[in-house]
Amino acid sequence: MFDLTALAEAVRRHGKVARVVIAAHDGSSPRETGTAMLVWGDAATGGQLGTIGGGALEYQATLAARAQTQTTVVNRIPLGPSLGQCCGGAVTLVTEVYDAATLPEGPIVVRSLDGSSMPLAVKRLVTQARNQGTILHTQMRQGWLIESIFAPTRHLWLWGAGHVGRAIAAVMAPLPDLAITWIDIGPERFPKTFPESVHPLPTADPASAVTLAPQNAEHLILTFSHTLDLELCHRLLIHGFSRCGLIGSATKWSRFRGRLSALGHSPQSISQITCPIGDPLLGKHPQAIALGVATEFLHQSQPAHLRQTQ
Repeated sequence: MFDLTALAEAVRRHGKVARVVIAAHDGSSPRETGTAMLVWGDAATGGQLGTIGGGALEYQATLAARAQTQTTVVNRIPLGPSLGQCCGGAVTLVTEVYDAATLPEGPIVVRSLDGSSMPLAVKRLVTQARNQGTILHTQMRQGWLIESIFAPTRHLWLWGAGHVGRAIAAVMAPLPDLAITWIDIGPERFPKTFPESVHPLPTADPASAVTLAPQNAEHLILTFSHTLDLELCHRLLIHGFSRCGLIGSATKWSRFRGRLSALGHSPQSISQITCPIGDPLLGKHPQAIALGVATEFLHQSQPAHLRQTQ
Protein backbone atom coordinates (compact mmCIF):
# COMPACT_ATOMS: atom_id res chain seq x y z
CA MET A 1 0.00 0.00 0.00
CA PHE A 2 0.94 3.64 -0.45
CA ASP A 3 2.42 5.03 2.78
CA LEU A 4 1.47 8.67 2.31
CA THR A 5 2.48 9.66 5.85
CA ALA A 6 6.07 8.49 5.35
CA LEU A 7 6.28 10.11 1.93
CA ALA A 8 4.90 13.45 3.17
CA GLU A 9 7.39 13.48 6.06
CA ALA A 10 10.30 12.67 3.71
CA VAL A 11 9.22 15.45 1.35
CA ARG A 12 8.95 17.88 4.27
CA ARG A 13 12.50 17.09 5.32
CA HIS A 14 14.23 16.61 1.99
CA GLY A 15 12.23 18.35 -0.76
CA LYS A 16 12.02 16.14 -3.81
CA VAL A 17 11.73 12.44 -3.03
CA ALA A 18 11.59 9.48 -5.41
CA ARG A 19 9.28 6.62 -4.52
CA VAL A 20 10.21 3.25 -6.03
CA VAL A 21 7.49 0.59 -5.88
CA ILE A 22 7.38 -3.01 -7.09
CA ALA A 23 4.28 -2.62 -9.25
CA ALA A 24 4.28 -6.19 -10.58
CA HIS A 25 6.49 -9.23 -10.92
CA ASP A 26 6.65 -12.50 -12.81
CA GLY A 27 8.22 -15.50 -11.12
CA SER A 28 10.62 -14.92 -8.23
CA SER A 29 10.93 -11.46 -6.72
CA PRO A 30 13.01 -10.12 -3.79
CA ARG A 31 9.86 -8.57 -2.26
CA GLU A 32 6.11 -8.60 -2.74
CA THR A 33 4.12 -6.43 -5.13
CA GLY A 34 3.40 -3.11 -3.39
CA THR A 35 6.73 -2.99 -1.55
CA ALA A 36 8.24 0.49 -1.85
CA MET A 37 11.23 2.57 -0.80
CA LEU A 38 11.86 6.31 -0.72
CA VAL A 39 15.09 7.80 -2.09
CA TRP A 40 16.37 11.37 -1.95
CA GLY A 41 19.52 13.41 -2.51
CA ASP A 42 22.69 12.13 -4.12
CA ALA A 43 25.13 9.35 -3.30
CA ALA A 44 27.08 11.58 -0.92
CA THR A 45 24.35 13.41 0.95
CA GLY A 46 21.16 11.49 0.18
CA GLY A 47 19.22 8.90 2.09
CA GLN A 48 16.74 6.09 1.79
CA LEU A 49 13.74 4.79 3.71
CA GLY A 50 12.46 1.25 3.22
CA THR A 51 13.73 -1.56 1.01
CA ILE A 52 12.60 -3.40 -2.10
CA GLY A 53 14.73 -6.40 -1.25
CA GLY A 54 18.32 -5.24 -1.15
CA GLY A 55 21.03 -6.61 -3.40
CA ALA A 56 21.69 -5.63 -6.98
CA LEU A 57 18.07 -4.72 -7.76
CA GLU A 58 17.83 -2.18 -4.96
CA TYR A 59 21.31 -0.80 -5.63
CA GLN A 60 20.56 -0.15 -9.30
CA ALA A 61 17.08 1.20 -8.54
CA THR A 62 18.52 3.64 -6.01
CA LEU A 63 21.10 4.93 -8.47
CA ALA A 64 18.44 5.32 -11.16
CA ALA A 65 16.03 7.10 -8.80
CA ARG A 66 18.65 9.67 -7.81
CA ALA A 67 19.45 10.36 -11.46
CA GLN A 68 15.82 10.43 -12.65
CA THR A 69 14.65 13.65 -14.32
CA GLN A 70 11.20 12.49 -15.42
CA THR A 71 8.21 12.50 -13.08
CA THR A 72 7.45 8.83 -13.70
CA VAL A 73 9.57 5.99 -15.04
CA VAL A 74 8.41 2.39 -15.56
CA ASN A 75 11.11 -0.24 -15.84
CA ARG A 76 10.66 -4.00 -16.27
CA ILE A 77 13.81 -5.78 -15.13
CA PRO A 78 14.60 -9.46 -15.82
CA LEU A 79 16.54 -10.32 -12.70
CA GLY A 80 18.77 -12.94 -14.28
CA PRO A 81 19.80 -11.38 -17.62
CA SER A 82 19.93 -7.78 -16.36
CA LEU A 83 21.44 -8.20 -12.90
CA GLY A 84 23.10 -11.59 -12.98
CA GLN A 85 20.89 -12.87 -10.16
CA CYS A 86 19.88 -16.50 -9.73
CA CYS A 87 16.21 -15.55 -9.45
CA GLY A 88 14.24 -16.54 -12.50
CA GLY A 89 11.72 -13.72 -12.32
CA ALA A 90 11.17 -10.25 -13.69
CA VAL A 91 10.21 -7.17 -11.67
CA THR A 92 8.35 -4.07 -12.85
CA LEU A 93 9.49 -0.99 -10.93
CA VAL A 94 7.62 2.30 -11.05
CA THR A 95 9.66 5.28 -9.84
CA GLU A 96 7.80 8.53 -9.23
CA VAL A 97 9.28 11.84 -8.06
CA TYR A 98 7.21 13.83 -5.56
CA ASP A 99 7.46 17.23 -3.95
CA ALA A 100 5.13 19.22 -1.69
CA ALA A 101 2.95 20.27 -4.62
CA THR A 102 2.46 16.79 -6.06
CA LEU A 103 1.69 14.69 -2.99
CA PRO A 104 -1.38 12.55 -3.75
CA GLU A 105 -4.62 12.33 -1.79
CA GLY A 106 -6.42 9.22 -0.58
CA PRO A 107 -7.91 6.84 0.03
CA ILE A 108 -6.82 5.39 -3.34
CA VAL A 109 -3.97 6.63 -5.53
CA VAL A 110 -4.66 5.84 -9.18
CA ARG A 111 -2.61 7.21 -12.08
CA SER A 112 -1.77 6.52 -15.70
CA LEU A 113 1.69 5.19 -16.50
CA ASP A 114 1.40 5.60 -20.26
CA GLY A 115 -0.78 8.72 -20.69
CA SER A 116 -3.90 6.75 -21.60
CA SER A 117 -7.43 7.59 -20.50
CA MET A 118 -8.76 5.68 -17.54
CA PRO A 119 -10.26 2.39 -18.75
CA LEU A 120 -13.79 1.46 -17.69
CA ALA A 121 -12.49 -1.56 -15.75
CA VAL A 122 -10.26 0.70 -13.65
CA LYS A 123 -13.07 3.20 -13.05
CA ARG A 124 -15.37 0.44 -11.85
CA LEU A 125 -12.74 -1.09 -9.57
CA VAL A 126 -11.81 2.21 -7.93
CA THR A 127 -15.43 3.37 -7.56
CA GLN A 128 -16.46 0.10 -5.94
CA ALA A 129 -13.50 0.17 -3.54
CA ARG A 130 -14.21 3.78 -2.53
CA ASN A 131 -17.93 3.14 -2.03
CA GLN A 132 -17.36 0.00 0.03
CA GLY A 133 -14.28 1.18 1.90
CA THR A 134 -12.27 -1.84 0.81
CA ILE A 135 -8.49 -2.06 0.44
CA LEU A 136 -6.99 -2.60 -3.00
CA HIS A 137 -3.79 -4.54 -3.46
CA THR A 138 -1.17 -2.70 -5.52
CA GLN A 139 -1.80 -3.61 -9.15
CA MET A 140 -1.26 -2.54 -12.74
CA ARG A 141 -4.26 -2.59 -15.05
CA GLN A 142 -4.21 -1.53 -18.67
CA GLY A 143 -1.40 0.99 -18.18
CA TRP A 144 -2.69 2.31 -14.84
CA LEU A 145 -1.19 1.84 -11.37
CA ILE A 146 -3.62 1.49 -8.47
CA GLU A 147 -2.69 1.60 -4.77
CA SER A 148 -4.64 2.11 -1.56
CA ILE A 149 -3.29 4.63 0.91
CA PHE A 150 -1.71 2.80 3.83
CA ALA A 151 -3.79 2.49 6.95
CA PRO A 152 -2.72 0.14 9.73
CA THR A 153 -4.73 -3.07 9.81
CA ARG A 154 -3.36 -4.18 13.18
CA HIS A 155 -3.02 -2.12 16.33
CA LEU A 156 -0.53 -3.20 18.98
CA TRP A 157 -0.62 -1.61 22.42
CA LEU A 158 2.71 -2.09 24.12
CA TRP A 159 2.56 -1.58 27.89
CA GLY A 160 6.03 -0.84 29.29
CA ALA A 161 9.17 0.83 27.93
CA GLY A 162 11.82 -1.17 29.73
CA HIS A 163 14.45 -3.37 28.08
CA VAL A 164 11.96 -5.90 26.69
CA GLY A 165 9.52 -3.21 25.59
CA ARG A 166 12.27 -1.38 23.72
CA ALA A 167 13.44 -4.58 22.08
CA ILE A 168 9.93 -5.47 20.94
CA ALA A 169 9.29 -1.95 19.62
CA ALA A 170 12.56 -2.00 17.66
CA VAL A 171 11.84 -5.40 16.11
CA MET A 172 8.16 -4.88 15.33
CA ALA A 173 7.96 -1.19 14.33
CA PRO A 174 9.18 -1.83 10.74
CA LEU A 175 6.52 -4.49 10.12
CA PRO A 176 3.92 -3.46 7.51
CA ASP A 177 0.29 -2.68 8.34
CA LEU A 178 1.07 -2.20 12.03
CA ALA A 179 0.57 0.78 14.35
CA ILE A 180 2.08 0.64 17.83
CA THR A 181 0.81 2.62 20.80
CA TRP A 182 3.47 2.55 23.52
CA ILE A 183 2.48 3.35 27.09
CA ASP A 184 4.54 4.05 30.22
CA ILE A 185 4.44 6.31 33.27
CA GLY A 186 6.45 9.23 31.87
CA PRO A 187 8.29 10.58 28.81
CA GLU A 188 11.68 9.88 30.38
CA ARG A 189 10.94 6.15 30.12
CA PHE A 190 11.00 6.22 26.31
CA PRO A 191 13.85 6.46 23.79
CA LYS A 192 14.44 9.89 22.29
CA THR A 193 13.33 8.98 18.75
CA PHE A 194 10.56 6.79 17.37
CA PRO A 195 9.74 5.18 14.04
CA GLU A 196 6.72 6.63 12.24
CA SER A 197 4.57 3.66 13.25
CA VAL A 198 5.14 4.11 17.00
CA HIS A 199 3.05 6.54 19.03
CA PRO A 200 4.24 7.09 22.63
CA LEU A 201 1.61 7.64 25.30
CA PRO A 202 3.20 8.73 28.60
CA THR A 203 0.71 8.80 31.46
CA ALA A 204 1.08 8.69 35.23
CA ASP A 205 -1.79 6.18 35.39
CA PRO A 206 -1.30 3.70 32.53
CA ALA A 207 -4.25 1.53 33.52
CA SER A 208 -6.60 4.45 32.84
CA ALA A 209 -5.49 4.40 29.18
CA VAL A 210 -7.10 0.98 28.61
CA THR A 211 -10.37 2.64 27.64
CA LEU A 212 -8.59 4.44 24.78
CA ALA A 213 -7.62 1.19 23.05
CA PRO A 214 -9.70 -0.14 20.16
CA GLN A 215 -11.48 -3.32 21.19
CA ASN A 216 -9.79 -5.17 18.32
CA ALA A 217 -6.31 -4.11 19.45
CA GLU A 218 -3.58 -6.56 20.42
CA HIS A 219 -1.74 -6.02 23.71
CA LEU A 220 1.60 -6.93 25.22
CA ILE A 221 1.93 -6.25 28.95
CA LEU A 222 5.51 -5.95 30.26
CA THR A 223 5.66 -3.15 32.79
CA PHE A 224 8.07 -2.76 35.71
CA SER A 225 5.30 -3.57 38.22
CA HIS A 226 3.44 -6.85 38.83
CA THR A 227 0.69 -4.80 40.47
CA LEU A 228 0.28 -2.73 37.31
CA ASP A 229 0.48 -5.84 35.14
CA LEU A 230 -2.40 -7.38 37.09
CA GLU A 231 -4.48 -4.21 36.90
CA LEU A 232 -3.96 -4.04 33.14
CA CYS A 233 -5.01 -7.68 32.73
CA HIS A 234 -8.11 -7.01 34.84
CA ARG A 235 -9.15 -3.90 32.93
CA LEU A 236 -8.41 -5.39 29.51
CA LEU A 237 -10.56 -8.44 30.26
CA ILE A 238 -13.42 -6.04 30.99
CA HIS A 239 -12.67 -3.75 28.04
CA GLY A 240 -12.10 -6.44 25.39
CA PHE A 241 -9.23 -7.13 22.99
CA SER A 242 -8.19 -9.20 20.01
CA ARG A 243 -5.16 -10.77 21.69
CA CYS A 244 -3.23 -10.17 24.88
CA GLY A 245 0.16 -11.41 26.07
CA LEU A 246 1.76 -10.99 29.48
CA ILE A 247 5.46 -11.29 30.24
CA GLY A 248 6.30 -13.55 33.15
CA SER A 249 6.95 -17.04 34.42
CA ALA A 250 4.58 -19.95 34.89
CA THR A 251 4.57 -19.15 38.61
CA LYS A 252 3.57 -15.54 38.00
CA TRP A 253 0.79 -16.61 35.69
CA SER A 254 -0.53 -19.16 38.19
CA ARG A 255 -0.81 -16.42 40.80
CA PHE A 256 -2.38 -14.01 38.34
CA ARG A 257 -5.01 -16.57 37.34
CA GLY A 258 -6.03 -16.91 40.97
CA ARG A 259 -6.17 -13.15 41.51
CA LEU A 260 -8.10 -12.53 38.29
CA SER A 261 -10.55 -15.23 39.29
CA ALA A 262 -11.01 -13.50 42.65
CA LEU A 263 -11.78 -10.31 40.73
CA GLY A 264 -14.68 -12.07 39.03
CA HIS A 265 -13.21 -13.31 35.74
CA SER A 266 -14.11 -16.78 34.51
CA PRO A 267 -11.46 -19.37 33.60
CA GLN A 268 -12.54 -19.09 29.96
CA SER A 269 -12.06 -15.33 30.00
CA ILE A 270 -8.70 -15.53 31.76
CA SER A 271 -7.47 -18.09 29.21
CA GLN A 272 -7.61 -15.37 26.54
CA ILE A 273 -4.36 -13.99 27.98
CA THR A 274 -1.13 -15.70 26.94
CA CYS A 275 1.63 -15.98 29.54
CA PRO A 276 4.58 -16.30 29.19
CA ILE A 277 5.18 -14.62 25.84
CA GLY A 278 7.87 -15.36 23.28
CA ASP A 279 9.61 -18.64 22.58
CA PRO A 280 11.27 -20.15 25.70
CA LEU A 281 13.72 -22.02 23.46
CA LEU A 282 15.23 -18.69 22.43
CA GLY A 283 16.07 -17.66 25.98
CA LYS A 284 15.30 -14.63 28.13
CA HIS A 285 17.47 -11.98 26.52
CA PRO A 286 15.24 -8.99 25.59
CA GLN A 287 16.00 -9.33 21.88
CA ALA A 288 15.37 -13.09 22.07
CA ILE A 289 11.98 -12.46 23.66
CA ALA A 290 11.26 -9.83 21.00
CA LEU A 291 12.10 -12.24 18.19
CA GLY A 292 9.82 -14.89 19.65
CA VAL A 293 6.98 -12.41 20.11
CA ALA A 294 7.38 -11.02 16.58
CA THR A 295 7.43 -14.51 15.05
CA GLU A 296 4.21 -15.45 16.83
CA PHE A 297 2.67 -12.13 15.81
CA LEU A 298 3.44 -12.78 12.15
CA HIS A 299 1.98 -16.28 12.33
CA GLN A 300 -1.32 -14.98 13.59
CA SER A 301 -3.99 -14.15 11.05
CA GLN A 302 -5.18 -10.64 10.32
CA PRO A 303 -8.35 -9.57 12.15
CA ALA A 304 -11.33 -11.19 10.44
CA HIS A 305 -13.29 -7.97 9.86
CA LEU A 306 -10.67 -6.60 7.48
CA ARG A 307 -11.34 -7.04 3.80
CA GLN A 308 -9.02 -6.88 0.82
CA THR A 309 -10.04 -6.78 -2.81
CA GLN A 310 -7.98 -7.88 -5.75
